[in-house]
Amino acid sequence: MIDLKDFEYGELEEYLAAMGEKKFRAAQIFKWLHLGVTSYDEMTDISKALRGKLSRDTYVSTLEIERKLVSAIDGTVKYLFRLPDGNCIESVVMRYHHGLTICISSQIGCRMGCRFCASTIGGLYRSLTAGEILNQVIFAEKDMGERISNIVLMGIGEPLDNYDNVITFLHNINHEKGKNIGYRHITLSTCGVVPGIYKLADEGLPITLTISLHAPNDGIRNSIMPVNRIYKIDELIAACRYYADKTGRRLSFEYSLIHGVNDSPDNADELAALIKPLGAHVNLIPVNRVEERSYRKGSRDEINAFLRRLCGHGVNATIRRELGADISASCGQLRKKAAGIREI
Repeated sequence: MIDLKDFEYGELEEYLAAMGEKKFRAAQIFKWLHLGVTSYDEMTDISKALRGKLSRDTYVSTLEIERKLVSAIDGTVKYLFRLPDGNCIESVVMRYHHGLTICISSQIGCRMGCRFCASTIGGLYRSLTAGEILNQVIFAEKDMGERISNIVLMGIGEPLDNYDNVITFLHNINHEKGKNIGYRHITLSTCGVVPGIYKLADEGLPITLTISLHAPNDGIRNSIMPVNRIYKIDELIAACRYYADKTGRRLSFEYSLIHGVNDSPDNADELAALIKPLGAHVNLIPVNRVEERSYRKGSRDEINAFLRRLCGHGVNATIRRELGADISASCGQLRKKAAGIREI
């Protein structure tokens, strides 16, 4: 059975044409799918005969809300979605003055092995399809009853490790006959899959690229991010420079501050030397607690001192606003508990 949400719009047109249907049917079906219908019977402007034909070989994919947590502090909503195969993924909806932003997952689990991240505990089960990525936006928006205007691919999984499905999702979420969310309102975060960065730059999509850097040198990064043993920092920075030059988009870097690991004054100096030539923004993130790890964040004074040191070098840096602190809003925690996942 085929999930029509895995098709790009042009592919949907071709599929329907092969069934003997007019191309305009694609616009009708695409619209209904993005509205979050759960069956073909809800597509009221589609003939019963066509609905019957579609039901024979295709289906309307859905997500079930397994668990929903709402922060009493700031209204952040965390969803644990259950997929039809029984697996769970997480999505988080955050409220800002400019509207709702959703952080979505691209895989079930993750193979990247970053030591400070709960999402990678248990490894990678599988990648999500384009339709499963899209459904997180559709069903969160449907449940909230409000339009989601911004997307960050920063949840469970490494987006560039699921490249083709992520690209299909980006094309579909941006399409004028679907959710029509502008590329400039979409951010993709990668831990540093260098070939994927070059490939993404050549796609010509004006999305924002965020690099999960988390260390200012290869020694520290090797110890907390296994991807760095394959793609060193110099290679990563070269790919970032190519992306910025090719797209004209300013990069941003995420840097989780881990006390005693990467948060010394010398580390701030090294980080500034790396980032300043790129004119990029640095988002400092006091590390989230993960039960299986001993990592902890420094004091507020230490975090602020690191920020001041960076800014003193002329680097544009901020400390990320903490949202959903009372609902374990950092990704991977709910899925890990629901699935009984343990360290491997």
